[in-house]
Amino acid sequence: MKRIQINHGRIIDPANSIDRIGDVYIADGKILSVTSKPDAFEADIQIDASGQVVCPGFIDLSTRLREPGQSRKGTFKSETLAAASAGVTTLCLQPDTVPVIDTPAVAELIKELAEKAGYPQILPIAALTQKLEGTELSSMLSLKQAGCIAVGHANQPVKNLLILRRAMEYAASHDLLLMLRPNDYWLGNNGCAHEGALATRYGLPGIPEAAETIALSQCLELAELTGCRVHFGQLSCKRSVIKIQQAKNDGLRVTADVAMHQLHLTENDMTPFDSAYHVLPPLRTEADKQYLRQGVATGTIDGIASDHQPHDLDAKLGAFPETEPGISALETLLPLLMKLVVEGALTLPEGIAALTSKPAEILGLRRGALTPGLSADVCIFAPGSAWRIDEDNWRSQGTNTPYWGHTLKGRVTHTLQAGLIIHKSA
Repeated sequence: MKRIQINHGRIIDPANSIDRIGDVYIADGKILSVTSKPDAFEADIQIDASGQVVCPGFIDLSTRLREPGQSRKGTFKSETLAAASAGVTTLCLQPDTVPVIDTPAVAELIKELAEKAGYPQILPIAALTQKLEGTELSSMLSLKQAGCIAVGHANQPVKNLLILRRAMEYAASHDLLLMLRPNDYWLGNNGCAHEGALATRYGLPGIPEAAETIALSQCLELAELTGCRVHFGQLSCKRSVIKIQQAKNDGLRVTADVAMHQLHLTENDMTPFDSAYHVLPPLRTEADKQYLRQGVATGTIDGIASDHQPHDLDAKLGAFPETEPGISALETLLPLLMKLVVEGALTLPEGIAALTSKPAEILGLRRGALTPGLSADVCIFAPGSAWRIDEDNWRSQGTNTPYWGHTLKGRVTHTLQAGLIIHKSA
């Protein structure tokens, strides 16, 4: 294994309260030292990070790679290249693959695909119920033993609260983390936009905030009843942030994240109904966006996820309500973080913490920091480097992003995973 020295970068490591100019030393795939050169250290590779930020590799709490089962939308190869180019070194894979991640055999298949793609740090989330049908529990313990990091239900409904209670009791008894996007499927009523003035004006089927907050409230009650650790993903509205804050104040073991696009876009950005803006949960109001930003800044919302969902062209053709929801989001993760910093919503260390140390803490991983002895997962980026989002720069197979053709600032120059350089800009 090669020895690597990263020179003269601005090292931001929130877990260790480091924000200073210095060098990082790597050997045998692990962080050897930060700022202080070890005795007799001779680097095989030197990386000049002058004018750049050096931080832990990003950990994405919610990703779809579309394999197995939907390789026309994306593959492990294409999407892990996108992740590497975005500074992401660990991916949590939602269970709604084809087949669903509900048996150890499918979890093993995920690991094999990850190894073949040269990106081993993909952590499958196991399905809470068999085939995500919401009726019969999966073999959660076997799935954990097969390498699943948590249990979840992707965007599918759990049809019976008793099923959810039993699942949470089982998860609590084996210290399994439940990762859930709160959503009452029936209140959502196959909607495609926030139930508000814009949806009413244009006749779009709306999704009320209550579809999220009622499901969130029910699960919080069950979390208190069962003692289950719950992570709520992809929150979208002010009232959800308030409920999470109250739950934390009451001592419940809950955490939360928000998709990066929810911190930037609102229902008003949807016109003229470009399907790239069709997401679940839907884009909500300006007040919701501001409250979500505040939630991240105060720590009520622990992490920021990409909620990466690449699609093929057919999925995004047709009338807005008929298209499939989701944004190809890995590669805009850093530029949109830099936009938050420029707009004063977060400091850069706060934003990096939401993508590194806090996700690691949620998942119970010894990653997300530049602590000596930890795996050398490192992201180096030029914060002021502008780049145009187009076919010349894009890695993901899915081009379904509302930022296509935009020029944003913040470009990853190097990504290291366990001490291996998996991305280097040209």
